[in-house]
Amino acid sequence: MGRNLQDGGRLRPIDLARAHGLSTQAIRNYEAAGILPPAERTPHGYRTYTPLHAQALHAFLALVPGHGHQTATAIMRAINRDETEDALRLIDESHAQLLDDRRTLQAVEAAVGDLEPVPQERGDTFVGPLARRLGVRPATLRKWERAGLVQPHRDPQTGYRVYGAADVRDARLAHQLRRGGYLLEQIAALIAQVRAAGGVAPLESALHDWRARLSARSRTMLTGAAALDAYLETRRRRR
Repeated sequence: MGRNLQDGGRLRPIDLARAHGLSTQAIRNYEAAGILPPAERTPHGYRTYTPLHAQALHAFLALVPGHGHQTATAIMRAINRDETEDALRLIDESHAQLLDDRRTLQAVEAAVGDLEPVPQERGDTFVGPLARRLGVRPATLRKWERAGLVQPHRDPQTGYRVYGAADVRDARLAHQLRRGGYLLEQIAALIAQVRAAGGVAPLESALHDWRARLSARSRTMLTGAAALDAYLETRRRRR
């Protein structure tokens, strides 16, 4: 990191900016947002920073990939206000959300393992014929619609529900999973993944990518935690 040696090791905004590929305006914005501690001023009013500011910036940038910009900002603000417990609570909440995401993924993977091959459907159908095909009541299909499991469109002239091929596929999946004892909210999560993947066949790849993203987020949280702990320790020693 470059330093302004003429100022006794003090750091200028440009020194912090260059070290992290940022603009000097970004550094000023981070200070204004409370991400960095307040800067000292020279007799002429210029901002000067210290290695502590550099460490705060490093910690913030390390937190962003795992926690997101908004939460990382809130964490740094809390620490710079000496409200460390609030910062730790925010970190715990991020980890809890990650754990919820992992549990959702596990439920979806378990549900996919229980699926039978779903035949390709062609053409549109209505609620009555589809209900008879599945062996359920029309009211059940309407309940699934309210839960987001199926998304039929309405005939503009009659107002009747019209189920396209993707809707029939989703209804078949919902029927299979209900027979397997899965809850509507669990099925909704799976069908959302099926829709995002473009069908059941590509879902395995989508789940693999999802797991990889969660693992990557876990690693970035570890990196952020190490940088933040170093910043907290430096603040402690300076007291």
